[in-house]
Amino acid sequence: DVSMDVKNLLSVGFKNLISAQRSAYKTVQAIEQNKKYAEYSSNCAEYKEKISKELEANCLKIINIVKDKSLPKATDDEAKVFYLKMIGDYYRYTAETASGDKLAEVTENARKYYEQATTAAKSLKPYNSNKLGLALNFSVFHYELKNDSAKACTIAEEALNGARDEIDNMDNEEARDALSIIELLKQNLDL
Repeated sequence: DVSMDVKNLLSVGFKNLISAQRSAYKTVQAIEQNKKYAEYSSNCAEYKEKISKELEANCLKIINIVKDKSLPKATDDEAKVFYLKMIGDYYRYTAETASGDKLAEVTENARKYYEQATTAAKSLKPYNSNKLGLALNFSVFHYELKNDSAKACTIAEEALNGARDEIDNMDNEEARDALSIIELLKQNLDL
């Protein structure tokens, strides 16, 4: 397995690959919903479809790289959580632009990998940044894709409460990593 620094670089690189596509899709979607651009609706729909296909292709490449190359080399639960969460995340990103059977398929795949990551995360400390990041993203999954705000809040609250209970046991590096995610969990609960 590789160091956490290398994992983070991998994660940032993959995220940068698709962030422009995710942003472009959301922008075109907003334009499409604005009545003053109604005459361009067919162009917007075509462009959204193009972006969606590119996003899906890139996400599936990333998923396959992580599944085939990285996950099999994970030697501990923290690494497994990192990779399983990443796979769940990229299925979730694919779901943002999917519809019909494809939406159902990628949503189920995201759920499956988030669940596997949650199981692997049981051995991690409550304030572990990978465990907290998983809780954050899995709660977003439930809120955005499953329209289940109660489940989203439960996941976020449990992670937040677990981390708060152990906050005094964190060293400085753990605290730095955990506190930013704890803040995001709090913000999501406030929404």
